[in-house]
Amino acid sequence: MANRLADSTSPYLLQHADNPVDWWEWGDQAFAEAARREVPVLLSVGYAACHWCHVMAHESFEDERIAAMINSGFVAVKVDREERPDVDAVYMQATQALTGQGGWPMTVFLTPDRSPFFAGTYYPPAPRGGLPSFPQVLQAIGEAWRDRREELVTAAGSISDQLAGARPDLAGQAGAEEVAQAIATLRRDYDGERGGFGTAPKFPPSLVVEALLRSDDPDAMIMVEGTLEAMARGGIHDQLAGGFARYSVDSSWVVPHFEKMLYDNALLLGNYVGWWRRTGSPLAERVATDLVDWLFTELRTPEGGFASSLDADSADAEGRLREGAYYAWTPEQLRDVLGPEDADWAAEVFVVTANGTFEEGASTLQLPVDQDPVRLADVRRRLADARSERPRPGRDDKIITAWNGWAIDALVQAAMIMDRPDWLEVARHAADLVWRVHLVDDGLRRSSREGRVGTAAAVLEDYAALCQAATRLAAAGADADWLIRAEWLADRMITAFDDGSGGFYDTAAEAERLYLRPKDPTDNATPSGLSAAVHALTLLAELTGRTDYAERAERAAASAAGLITAAPRFAGWLLADAISRTAAPPVEVAIAGPPDHPDTIGLRQAAWRLAPAGSVVLAGPPDLAGFALLEQRTMIDNRPTAYVCRNFFCRLPVTTVADLTEALASP
Repeated sequence: MANRLADSTSPYLLQHADNPVDWWEWGDQAFAEAARREVPVLLSVGYAACHWCHVMAHESFEDERIAAMINSGFVAVKVDREERPDVDAVYMQATQALTGQGGWPMTVFLTPDRSPFFAGTYYPPAPRGGLPSFPQVLQAIGEAWRDRREELVTAAGSISDQLAGARPDLAGQAGAEEVAQAIATLRRDYDGERGGFGTAPKFPPSLVVEALLRSDDPDAMIMVEGTLEAMARGGIHDQLAGGFARYSVDSSWVVPHFEKMLYDNALLLGNYVGWWRRTGSPLAERVATDLVDWLFTELRTPEGGFASSLDADSADAEGRLREGAYYAWTPEQLRDVLGPEDADWAAEVFVVTANGTFEEGASTLQLPVDQDPVRLADVRRRLADARSERPRPGRDDKIITAWNGWAIDALVQAAMIMDRPDWLEVARHAADLVWRVHLVDDGLRRSSREGRVGTAAAVLEDYAALCQAATRLAAAGADADWLIRAEWLADRMITAFDDGSGGFYDTAAEAERLYLRPKDPTDNATPSGLSAAVHALTLLAELTGRTDYAERAERAAASAAGLITAAPRFAGWLLADAISRTAAPPVEVAIAGPPDHPDTIGLRQAAWRLAPAGSVVLAGPPDLAGFALLEQRTMIDNRPTAYVCRNFFCRLPVTTVADLTEALASP
C-alpha cells in the first residue's frame, strides 16, 4: 500500500512510496502532526542516485520491524536534497557541527519546531564497523525524548542559535596579488603525477578549471591539461559512451563512484570546450563531442529538458543490484563480444586485467594512450551495443532549473564555438521547457517531472543559472525575448535574495523560514548561488551595458572575496571572475550584418572562438530592436562589420576575419 509520497514529483521520494514507513513530505502538516502527537521528527535526506541511500532504504525503511519503530515514535519526513537544497543545506550544517562530518543519507532528529538535536548519516540495521544499529538509535532517541525532553529541546535551541551566528566575514578584495596567491595555492595542491587536486577521493574540479582556463599564468594551463587529460583517460570517464561519474574513489581516476550527475557533465562540457578553444586539442574535441552525445542520449527527456542523474547501481548477470555492474568488464566478457583477437587488443587498450581494477575480477575501462581511431571506434561501438543489453542504471528524470541552466549555457557555448547549430536548437528547446513549466505566479519553481511542476520554490542558484543561460541564448540568436527574460531573472535575484550587505541569501525573502536562512558562498561540486549570480549578472551587464548589473556583481564578488585566497579550491567561479577583472577582461563583439550572410557567419565564429572567456558576441542587423550593443553599429561598404568593444566603447570596425583576429589578440 502506497504512503503519502505516491504523488510526489521526485523520483527519490517515489522510490520510498511503497515503504512500510509512514512517510510525510516536508511541510507544515508534518510538523503539526509531530506537535499534536508530541513526538520528534525523523528527517531523512537523500537523492535518487545515492548508493548508500538505496542501501539504508533496503535495510531499514523496507523492514517492517524498523518501520513500526519509526511510525510509533516519530513523524518521518523524507526529503530529496535536489528538490530542497535549502532544507539539505541547513540540516547538513547541523549534521557537520554535531558529528564533524556529513553525507547522504542524512539522518537528523528534530523537535516539532524544526530545530535539530541529533544527527548522523547512514546507520546499518545491526551494529557494524563501530556504528550503532538504526534500531538502537531510534530506541535511544525515543527514550531520551520521553525522559529528558526539556533537556533536548533546550539543546536544540542552543544548537540553532550557535549555527545562526557562525557565519564568518569573508569580505575583501580580489586584485592581481590575490589572484596570484590563489594560483600559487592551487599549484601546491595540484597532483602533478595524476592530475586534479589533493588526494582521494577526487572530484572533478570543474569550477577551478574554469578559472585556470582564463589565466595567462604558465602553470595554469599545465594544471588544466593535466587534470582534464587524466580524467578523460580514466575510469571516471565512460570510455564507450561519454559522460563522467561523480567522483573517483582513488587518486588516479580509475575507480569512480558510478553515479552520473547532470551538473558535473554540464560544467565539464564547458571545461573541455574551453580547453579545445584555447589549444585545439583533439582529445578535448572528442571528449566534448562525446559528452554532448551522452547528454542527448542518456539524460534528455521526452519533454526536451535534461534529467538529473543516473544511478550508480544496476543489476548484474545474477540479478544482484550492484554498483558499477553496467560499466565494468572482465576479459571473458570482452572475449564473448569481440572474439579472441580484438578482445586481447581491447583488454590491453582499456586496461582490463585478469585480477580486475574494480571489484570481483572486473575492471573499469581506461584509455591511457591514443589508439588507431578506426579500430578503436569499431571496438567501442561493439562493446557499447553489447552493454546496452545489460540492465540499465535507473534515471532520476526530474528537471532541475539550475542544472538545466548550466547545461543550456554549456551547450550554447559549445554550439557556437564548435559550429554545431543542431546543439543550439536542443539548448533552446530545453530553455523553453524550463521557462514555460517552471515559471509559476511570477516566481520560478525548483523542479518538474514529466511536465508537472513541483511545489518547491527556486533558490538563488536556479535564478542565476537560468539567467546566465537566457543571456547566452539572447546573444547567440540575437533573441530579444530571451534578453527580456534574462533581465527579469536578474531583477528578481537582486530584489528577492539581497542580504543587505552586498551578498545574497540562497533563499528568497518570501521563502519558507527555516531555523537558519541559508547563505553559503563556497563552491562545491556546483557553483554557490552567490558565485553563480556574480557570473550571470556580469555576463548580462556585458550584453546590455547596464552598469547597475555590473556594480551589483562587483559588490557580490567582494562580499566573499576572502575565499579566493583562503580556500581557492572552493572559490573557483569567484576566482574565474577575479581573473577576468584583473588579467583577461572580457569584451563585447557586435557584428552588424544579415545573420545568414557568409561573412557574418565567419566573423561570428571567429569571435566566439577567440574572444576572452566571459565575453559576449552578438550578430544581427544594425540597430536590431532590443539590443543596445547593435545601436548605431553600421555596416562598412555594405559588408558585415565587427566592432570589438569594452564597456560599449569600441575600436575601429573591421570587416575581415583576419582583422578581427588581430583586434581580439591585442590588449
